[in-house]
Amino acid sequence: MPEIKEFSFLTEIENLPLPSNNDYLRIGQENWEVLAPEINNWSDIRSELGNSVIANDLLHAIFGNSPYLSQCIFSDPAFFLYLLQKGSEKALEKIYEDLKLNAAPALGMTEIMKALRVAKKRIALLTATADIGNAWPLLKITKTLSDFAGAAVDHCLAHLLFHAHQKGDIELSNPDDPTPDSGVIILGMGKLGAFELNYSSDIDLIVLYDSEKVVYTGRKFMDEFFIRLTRNLVKMMQERTQDGYVFRTDLRLRPDPGATPLALPLAAAHTYYESQGQNWERAAMIKARPIAGDINCGHEFTEFLRPFVWRKFLDFAAIADIQAIKSQIHTHKGFSKISLDGHNIKIGRGGIREIEFFCQTQQLIEGGRNPSLRSSSTLGTLDLLTENGNIEGDVRDDLHKAYIFLRTLEHRLQMINDEQTQLLPDRPDDLDRLGMFMGYNDPAEFRETLESTLKTVQGHYDRLFQFEETEGRKAGRLVFTGSDDDPETLQSIAELGFEEPAMVSQTVREWHHGRYRATRTTRAQQLLTELMPKILETLADTASPDAAFKRFDAFLKKLPAGVQLFSLFSAYPSLLNLVAKIMGMAPELADRLSTNSTLLDGVLTSDFMEPLEDRQTLADDLAVMLATGRDFQDVLDISRRWAKDQKFRVGVQILDNIDHGTELGATVAAGACLTTLAEVVMQALLPLVEAELGVRHGSIPNGRFAVLAAGKLGSREMTPRSDADLIFIYDTPEEGIMTDGDKPIPAGLYYTRLSQRFINAISALTGEGSLYEVDMRLRPHGNSGPIALPLDGFEKYYMEEAWTWEHLALTRARPIAGDASLMKQAADKLAAILQTKRDTEKITDDLLDMRRRLQKEHEGKPYWALKHHEGGLMDLEFICQYLKLRHGATNPEILEPNTISALEKLGDAGLIDPKDARDLTSAMKLYLNLQGLIRLSLNDRVVTDDIPIALKEALAIAGGQPDFPMLCDYLQDRQYKVSQIFSKLVKA
Repeated sequence: MPEIKEFSFLTEIENLPLPSNNDYLRIGQENWEVLAPEINNWSDIRSELGNSVIANDLLHAIFGNSPYLSQCIFSDPAFFLYLLQKGSEKALEKIYEDLKLNAAPALGMTEIMKALRVAKKRIALLTATADIGNAWPLLKITKTLSDFAGAAVDHCLAHLLFHAHQKGDIELSNPDDPTPDSGVIILGMGKLGAFELNYSSDIDLIVLYDSEKVVYTGRKFMDEFFIRLTRNLVKMMQERTQDGYVFRTDLRLRPDPGATPLALPLAAAHTYYESQGQNWERAAMIKARPIAGDINCGHEFTEFLRPFVWRKFLDFAAIADIQAIKSQIHTHKGFSKISLDGHNIKIGRGGIREIEFFCQTQQLIEGGRNPSLRSSSTLGTLDLLTENGNIEGDVRDDLHKAYIFLRTLEHRLQMINDEQTQLLPDRPDDLDRLGMFMGYNDPAEFRETLESTLKTVQGHYDRLFQFEETEGRKAGRLVFTGSDDDPETLQSIAELGFEEPAMVSQTVREWHHGRYRATRTTRAQQLLTELMPKILETLADTASPDAAFKRFDAFLKKLPAGVQLFSLFSAYPSLLNLVAKIMGMAPELADRLSTNSTLLDGVLTSDFMEPLEDRQTLADDLAVMLATGRDFQDVLDISRRWAKDQKFRVGVQILDNIDHGTELGATVAAGACLTTLAEVVMQALLPLVEAELGVRHGSIPNGRFAVLAAGKLGSREMTPRSDADLIFIYDTPEEGIMTDGDKPIPAGLYYTRLSQRFINAISALTGEGSLYEVDMRLRPHGNSGPIALPLDGFEKYYMEEAWTWEHLALTRARPIAGDASLMKQAADKLAAILQTKRDTEKITDDLLDMRRRLQKEHEGKPYWALKHHEGGLMDLEFICQYLKLRHGATNPEILEPNTISALEKLGDAGLIDPKDARDLTSAMKLYLNLQGLIRLSLNDRVVTDDIPIALKEALAIAGGQPDFPMLCDYLQDRQYKVSQIFSKLVKA
């Protein structure tokens, strides 16, 4: 290379920044001095540069601010010298000339990847040097980067198409120039599409192919071929080699990226944008343009998109959706404040994204009727909005100036180490150095300019849509558009109380993509967009926000449609609050709602929160439903649906009445309703089970069968998750009698089978789940005893053989279904058994022994183990049952199966101190109300200090206390009093 005395590039530059980092500068100068490239007269050239003030200033500006640019110079000094000597335009021409030579389609992939990476470093050095030296304006810099990105993609595609043609997978009309007329479209999106690519940006692409135009001759399916081709294209662009990379490549702006392949058929893209395209995608498509491949075919596609992007008649719902997106992004006072250290100048308040959104929202609303506003350029759009009278000239000037400042700052920030970042340094010294790189020698002046710029953008942005914020909004910035997680959105979600913000953000984006039937229509998506802040806030205010969100997602997934429900949520915010409470605090209710969303229609009726109808009305309603069953399987499913719907109603009442239930408390009050439901279902199923068994075996002439309930079913204290403790008895007119059917069997076997089938009818899992788990351990002889006993055998066992604990359990037993006369006899037998005079010393010793064994088994359990902790539910029930056995013979009125009723009657009879009776009754109500809520919310898990705040608050309300710590103290106080009363009343 001949010696050149003139360096034309030095005449292009002005106002160079000073070096901001002396260590960087020292290292750069040392490396510069030891450079010995194979260039003629290099020493003379370097000496000549050293004698030039402006050349030294340029080198200092690069070495003292950017290790990455310094490395670009040291790895390719010949190109840097060419730039200095020939100037920026000649250097740009040289990059493309060398690329054309070294990246021809027929060359190998490795050679082309190397050529592209060398070219990318040169483009980076050229644009950065032109930027630092103020040789080029911002738009020329971004256009140069964008043009190169398009050329690089086209070189990769040309290589891949050429070799596919050579291999026989496709036929090209012109293999020497593979991409034109290939039928392969590559759209550049975002900043690439708008010729606004930033210095270290990735590139957003959409890859499409026209299956009718492509001549595919491969052995596999065409879609597999194009997916593989796209993967190879991405590899060629972004794989890091010893020469670096070209551009990080992102394909997530394609239609529904979570559900579609990397490359889409053109017809599939047509269908998507015609039927499912969203408003944020319309905004994204404003900037879309074909950048590689079949450019003509690409222009045809963007022309097809025009009606999708630019709606001539934009309805109010679409405008509302755009405003709702704005509302999501907007944050109330106190969130996302501008703080310079660590601020995100792209998506933070007052950042580049706000200027872009300022333009795009007005384009979407006005551009359909006014084609003059259809510009992809941000600065161009600001000019057009001013010319069209949409904004004032001073607004345009403010945002124009701010955009250039922020984009320039973004470039300087990224070119330091070639990092794709928009985060300002969080250390003040580093921010000051960045200010010097921007040309501000006074740190205070830089900070003032930066803060003023951000606040100016923020002010114009916030005035774009004038609307009143939702009162009491808790959520910060929430953005679910595009394909990336918005960092501030993740922070906002985390601040609401979600532990997996990325999961929440990704799932919400899937909702907006129309993955579910409920979110597939445009109107549903618009309503959902508007509701999102409220939905997240409401779910966050539950016992377990992440679990509530996942249940809400499962609920949406099963909905047949969404518009009606989302409209209900908008019209009735209390309904959304209730659904959130169900999702967050009642897993079983949430599951039921997910399988039958029509239950919400009933919630809105005026009587939904009223107590259930009387027993006969419920029985009649169930009978009508069962009459529609075609066979016994239908009967089982119908009974389950009916019972679960009713239990859902009761469960909702428990949740809704935590703070304003009856004097008994929400769960205690619901216990009678749930017990009645169980009885109604069992009374309806028993004759149907008997008829089903009779088809084969007939029945026992004049035989009688009855079901006795024990446990919570017997005491009318059922919760939504209670099982059913059952005892079966029967009576026959004579011994040895057989059934009268085609296949006669003895009475004992018949009633055993009847009992087994009845248990199965209640507990078997069908498509609708089960009704109740059945527990038979309280029957005579326990698990080893016969399932059904004759009445006299039942009486004999309890009079002669039963243990004290069995008699204690029997104090809650009562007949609930079967032959009326046998039920009456069974009730009389129960009364006689319980009114038998007892050996007080024996039952006392037996009870204390049993209590000691149970305490040892459950030793160490915390006080929130409501049943087994000392002074808990078990001790309280022992007291009541013990007193009934001890005094039942002389005071039969106390033999009430329900614990609270029995305690009240024990107090009335003077068998316990009235104050003790009140304390025991109060404790029982407390235990049952807390237990019911805990089982709705935590299933069988014990309450600990780390349960969600919302559940703590709900438990405090259910326990009638101001807050959770006071509830804990109150609970322990009640347990202590119960334990004291136990010791006083049950003495050895």
